[in-house]
Amino acid sequence: MLKAIDISTSALMAQRVRMDMLASNLANVSTTHNEQGEPVPYQPRYVIFAADESVGAHGAAGVKVASIEVSQNEPEMKYEPGHRDANADGYVAYPNVNVMAELTDSMVAARAYEANLGAIEIAKDLGQQTLKILA
Repeated sequence: MLKAIDISTSALMAQRVRMDMLASNLANVSTTHNEQGEPVPYQPRYVIFAADESVGAHGAAGVKVASIEVSQNEPEMKYEPGHRDANADGYVAYPNVNVMAELTDSMVAARAYEANLGAIEIAKDLGQQTLKILA
């Protein structure tokens, strides 16, 4: 029973990292320069999951964050000649972030988080019922 809770806990932690990256992508949808002030747009980041064999038993495995990848997509160019980060032709490089896809992914991550919380509650209830039967 504790292994079931460990598996769901690993998924909760992985989904939290995913939500952090999605929130970062949405927060930086209009970021056109880096911390040094150079006109370099924010590059979205995406979480890659992998099975975690160290968590689980009997063929079941947990989940872990394998890596956080930086998008290599070209920035979206918008004509804004008065912008401080505009190039010589008047175009500003904006991050190539699909807001609708990010919002959809955040809903999926939230649902996965809720499902794992539910699985933890069920495992906890099963443990309590087992103790009642044995007592």
